Amino acid sequence: MLWKMAEILIIEDEKDIVESLEYNLKKEGYRVSKAYDGLNGLRLAGEKIPSLIVLDLMLPGLDGLEVCRRIKRNPKTAAVPVIMLTAKGSETDKVVGLELGADDYIVKPFSIKELIARIKTILRRYEKPKEKPLAAVKFKDLEIDTDKHEVRAAGKPVELTAKEFQLLLYLAENKERVFSRERLLDTVWGIDVAIETRTVDVHMRRLREKLGKAGRHLVTLRGVGYKFKE
Repeated sequence: MLWKMAEILIIEDEKDIVESLEYNLKKEGYRVSKAYDGLNGLRLAGEKIPSLIVLDLMLPGLDGLEVCRRIKRNPKTAAVPVIMLTAKGSETDKVVGLELGADDYIVKPFSIKELIARIKTILRRYEKPKEKPLAAVKFKDLEIDTDKHEVRAAGKPVELTAKEFQLLLYLAENKERVFSRERLLDTVWGIDVAIETRTVDVHMRRLREKLGKAGRHLVTLRGVGYKFKE
């Protein structure tokens, strides 16, 4: 199994948690890197390009949200899945973390077994081969380059977060099909994510704003969901 060879980067300032995670992850066959602050964690992420990052929200120097933001803006690390680890448990914290591109969110105190199960699920999802991969999805005023992880609207580059890119690509690859908010959460964010469906609405609004006139492709069907219209 490919996930057995994966390298996990832990960015966490509580050494007891790091040591416990490192011990249990190595028992599962993972390779482990670790950092105790945001800046060093960001540096290691860029150097090692790990298979997955376990990222604490409350970090000295550079907080976890900013670390996640920079990881997802860097083309080298944008595709690396992130699990946010924090003592905060409010719905707002979950929404912010997931909107920045985090793949999952677990609240302290947590079960090591549960975290490892989520790691395995996410790695399997990312390693699952896609059928008939497309190098690019093109329309008259919109181009989505999957190899370069870039989007151009009316010939101009558009800066998107990792989740915005995934959401746009999924809808574009399935143009004219209508998807409910729940279905989009399951597909784009993953089935382990428990969060209000309004985060889909927030992403769609931001996508339309960033795409400008090309945002017309994203159509809302009241009470039903969303679709991509050519």
